[in-house]
Amino acid sequence: MTTVDPALDRAVLPAARGPLSAAVLDALRGDPPATGLPAIASADPYGEDLQLALHVCYELHYQGFAGVPDDWEWDPELLRFRAALERVFLDALRADVPGGADLDGVLDELLVEPVDGVGVSHFLKDEGEWWHMREYLALRSIYHLKEADPHAWVIPRLRGTAKAALVAVEFDEFGGGRGDRMHSRLFADLLVGAGLDHRYLGYLEHAPAVMLATVNLMSLCGLHRSLRGSLVGHFAAAEITTAPSATRMAKALQRLDAHPDCVEFFTEHIEADAVHEQVMRRDVIGDLLAREPELTESVVFGVQATELLEQRLGDHLLGAWEKGQTALRLPL
Repeated sequence: MTTVDPALDRAVLPAARGPLSAAVLDALRGDPPATGLPAIASADPYGEDLQLALHVCYELHYQGFAGVPDDWEWDPELLRFRAALERVFLDALRADVPGGADLDGVLDELLVEPVDGVGVSHFLKDEGEWWHMREYLALRSIYHLKEADPHAWVIPRLRGTAKAALVAVEFDEFGGGRGDRMHSRLFADLLVGAGLDHRYLGYLEHAPAVMLATVNLMSLCGLHRSLRGSLVGHFAAAEITTAPSATRMAKALQRLDAHPDCVEFFTEHIEADAVHEQVMRRDVIGDLLAREPELTESVVFGVQATELLEQRLGDHLLGAWEKGQTALRLPL
């Protein structure tokens, strides 16, 4: 299926969800707040307001927004404001994960697939309806239309085998040099096949904070050299858990008689990510920590923070669906 390249359509600025996001959005629209910037320290680190404010700030480093000059990407005052938002988010994540240096333990735990497993992909495979699936795909578009972009920021921060191996994984994510096989493009085709909006950030207004936080973590770690270990940990966690969940998603879509383009996105990930898992663990993490063993706890944090935010997202989705309610801020 041929689609319009989603990267060519710049998203429009969303509506504010509180004083923090309003301050960012007003600035980008050229309307600085008359009473100064709002307080940040007391904000909910996982709340709608802070997460949208962060997401808008980070998007300036990706495709940007329609009508917003590119120079805002490096505006000193906006970066200072973003740094304060990041501190609140990062402090909460560090407080809410166990931490430690048992990297083998946290990675091995990701490989365990319980016989009676529960979660979003299990629900969609066994009993989910088409409206559940469409909501899930719409939410995941917030990341998958920029798939692998956040992880590219870590490339110049690695050396040797770790760099070469991570680039090899990214090469697959970007379609092996073929634009029509980029995973972001395959997801755009999936959205079209599902009768959904394939435009970049087309569902930003619909996405609750629990979804934005999963993408904000990647951007946070990608934009800070001090968090390079955490981004590698995030990437490894994603690659380790994708193959089994993609298998369930493919079965769910086949059960729901979805368009073949919907199924293809997930079947593409089943075999590839099973290989990527080994490359990330052995060649990327192994070589990185052989060179910089002091980053072990940072890698562990990346894995744990990823699992924490994915669990929060899963709980939100299943909690809403079990009540027969939409999991989106705005219905499709």
